Amino acid sequence: MNRAVDSLHMTVDFDFTDHVAVVTGSCGALGSAVVEAFVDSGATVAACDIVDINSEDSLLEPQEGVSFYQADFTDEDAVEATMEQVVDDHDRIDFLLNIAGTWRGGDPIEDTDVSQFDMLFDVNLKTMFLASKHALPELQETEGSIVSVSARSGLEGGEGDGIYRSTKASVKIMTETIAEENLGTVRANCVMPSVLDTPMNREMMTPSEEWVDPSQVARVMQFLCSDAAEVTSGAAVPVYGEA
Repeated sequence: MNRAVDSLHMTVDFDFTDHVAVVTGSCGALGSAVVEAFVDSGATVAACDIVDINSEDSLLEPQEGVSFYQADFTDEDAVEATMEQVVDDHDRIDFLLNIAGTWRGGDPIEDTDVSQFDMLFDVNLKTMFLASKHALPELQETEGSIVSVSARSGLEGGEGDGIYRSTKASVKIMTETIAEENLGTVRANCVMPSVLDTPMNREMMTPSEEWVDPSQVARVMQFLCSDAAEVTSGAAVPVYGEA
């Protein structure tokens, strides 16, 4: 890690040359920002998403340093096959970035359809569980890192999106569990965004200068994968700035 200092700011550059990063949800706003950050730092990135990288819905562009794997990460067979293919293609996995996820508001619990419960737990928690389960044997070999995405709202209950909050609380607990089970081998941490400046959020809400850019969150995720965070595992790191 190299540092360049001027009178006002310190910038940090990460060097992940010869490392392989798996990024789920790579075609979304945060996922594509994470892919870009790790490619820029020299990593080989295995970008994974249920969305085709060539789809108009993808925010990720095909580029050098990125291998794309289209798969449904709620399907265990697909996840297992994808991780095996990544290792066949690149010989190792050093970092797993669990970005796949979605937000839905909703109704009071008594009015919530079970299909919404199932969808949110599948997309937000099951993908993280399955990706971690099938990447861990490789990460244990490389003494790598997992960084997942929880949420500030997962710290407490709230009206209107209780199922979403519950999924993100569960991501935090599973992160702590993986960290505890892999002490001294694989580090597991999560970040907790509030409101990110994404196209979807701009459609749903009035934009605010306080929103956090996905690239800023990506840099925190780089830090958590780096040697600078070698004593950090089981942490839930706020990345909401003033949002």
